[in-house]
Amino acid sequence: MASPGAAGSIRLDKLLWYLRFARSRSIAQAMIAAGHIRLEGRRITRASAPVRAGETLVLPVGERVEVIRLVALPRRRGPAPEAHACYIRLDPGATAAAH
Repeated sequence: MASPGAAGSIRLDKLLWYLRFARSRSIAQAMIAAGHIRLEGRRITRASAPVRAGETLVLPVGERVEVIRLVALPRRRGPAPEAHACYIRLDPGATAAAH
């Protein structure tokens, strides 16, 4: 089986699990099926939707909504610092306040 980096994309459910936004793939699949995830502004309801580096995701995390941009695709579900290195958080409020 090819690694995610070799294919250029990764399944959305696997990505959420690898990046530690979901404790399991089944929880990630439930979040996606419920329509809580947006990829590049489109609501995604298929867990198998491909995600590529450079794309923007909007997803619920606890009581808040996170906006992240993928800078790299994770190769595995590793430690948290490894997962955090794969994305940057985009905070619309901080951007507006800076201008």
